[in-house]
Amino acid sequence: MKLIEVYEFLNTLSPFETQANWDNSGLLLGNSNDEIEKIYISLDLSKKLVDEFEPNSLCITHHPLLFKALKNLRGEQYPVGIIKDMLLKNISLISLHTNYDLSHLNAYVVSEILGFQSYTQEKFLIYIDVDMCFSKLCELVKKSFNMQFLRVSYCGKKNLRRIAVCVGSGGDLLQEVNADCFLTGDLKYHQAFEAIENQLNLIDIGHFESENYFAQSLARNLQNLSLEVIIRNSKNPFNYV
Repeated sequence: MKLIEVYEFLNTLSPFETQANWDNSGLLLGNSNDEIEKIYISLDLSKKLVDEFEPNSLCITHHPLLFKALKNLRGEQYPVGIIKDMLLKNISLISLHTNYDLSHLNAYVVSEILGFQSYTQEKFLIYIDVDMCFSKLCELVKKSFNMQFLRVSYCGKKNLRRIAVCVGSGGDLLQEVNADCFLTGDLKYHQAFEAIENQLNLIDIGHFESENYFAQSLARNLQNLSLEVIIRNSKNPFNYV
């Protein structure tokens, strides 16, 4: 199958034009007429993963390897070393980032991981009507994401009627949230302070933890392609000690 055929399939599945204006989703490495023999899916790219990839394959990542233009390809530091290795092995790269959050990943995490089947979506925010206390929601989140500890910001609002969810890093959406509790990752100190003042509970579900389901979500949608699809999960860059 040609690379352009896979790209067009992905563009139909999750249109690249819907990505955020700061994003860099799309075809990042490769030629449209390249013949693709195998697809690897991963949240991120690392040199170790690329070493495992077979030549003439395609890697689909959630996070783009490149966000800003490179001025040179000197040295071997990230991401230059990875790009050089991929070029030598003729490995193509497509990233599905904020467009896939919008079309699939947010909903997948809410329904398949958190277990809420009834919800509404407003752009990058998913809203769920609930009837539970804050502590019960915390327990559900820890169990769903296999987290031993949670970083939360509690405003004192115990009984929850509506929660909002955004996978990845959703702190910049804070002022748009109309709920009793907001679940997202990468929350900052001043965002937590603002939320408490505005009577909004926060639960930090982690950037890696909430988006680590990208590969298994996308693999479902690639089953009809006549290519072998292999999930290669990257590792969380943070450790908890």
